[in-house]
Amino acid sequence: MKKIEHIGIAVKDLEKSNSLFKALFGEDHYKIEDVESEGVKTSFFKCGPNKIELLQATNEDSPIAKFIEKKGEGMHHIAFAVDDIEQEIERLTKEGFTMIHKQPKKGADNKLIAFLHPKSTNGVLIELCQDIKE
Repeated sequence: MKKIEHIGIAVKDLEKSNSLFKALFGEDHYKIEDVESEGVKTSFFKCGPNKIELLQATNEDSPIAKFIEKKGEGMHHIAFAVDDIEQEIERLTKEGFTMIHKQPKKGADNKLIAFLHPKSTNGVLIELCQDIKE
């Protein structure tokens, strides 16, 4: 793993949260994107060299809707940048981690993504992110 790619925060109201984080960081988000496969609308902010991803559910069956129902708004996941996501999935599986996604899928911000199950990571949802090479 190379670095923390972003921190994901589950929110009920993306527009309201965008205003809050704009005031916090002193600048507006740089991207809003729908990820239909995950049932989520995302908004990205830069904070120095780091990124914050706000996530709002677009349907009641999405993982974000279920997360907010159980835990309320707040930190959802930490994403780490990797060079080769398939190799990392294989390595982490061999190390005994439980993968939610055994194959990478397209995520927001031009990334391939895969999540590790929080039961195998001390209760923290971990996302692996690889830039999609064009």
